[in-house]
Amino acid sequence: MGMMSEFKEFALKGNVMDLAVGVIIGAAFGKIVDSLVKDIIMPIVGSIFGNLDFKNMYMLLGEAPAGVENNIAALQEAGVPVLAYGNFITIAINFIILAFIIFQMVRTMNRMKREEPPAAPAPTPDDIVLLREIRDALKK
Repeated sequence: MGMMSEFKEFALKGNVMDLAVGVIIGAAFGKIVDSLVKDIIMPIVGSIFGNLDFKNMYMLLGEAPAGVENNIAALQEAGVPVLAYGNFITIAINFIILAFIIFQMVRTMNRMKREEPPAAPAPTPDDIVLLREIRDALKK
């Protein structure tokens, strides 16, 4: 079997295709959750704590050159080392939300698997029934 035909067989297996679809949907879903956290949750959390802006929460690790604005984007563009812990908080909240949603999905799938009724046993073939009748008749 040639390498191309082996690759084709591998790539067209159901599990590989399912994985590819899952990765694509997961990436799109990650962007939705990222927007939810960045555009909806973090502004609400920031307003609760007194107009706190997580995007501009940072600590300078070096000297800022003269004339550079005092915001994280300008400082990073100027090459000043900055510890951006506000961005980390945002990404951590993003992760917690994604992990919770995935946990709920897995939990629902497991519950659905448990609720499936057990499969009915296959009917006994006629020849086996006949052999059993002969065996029982011989025992008499």
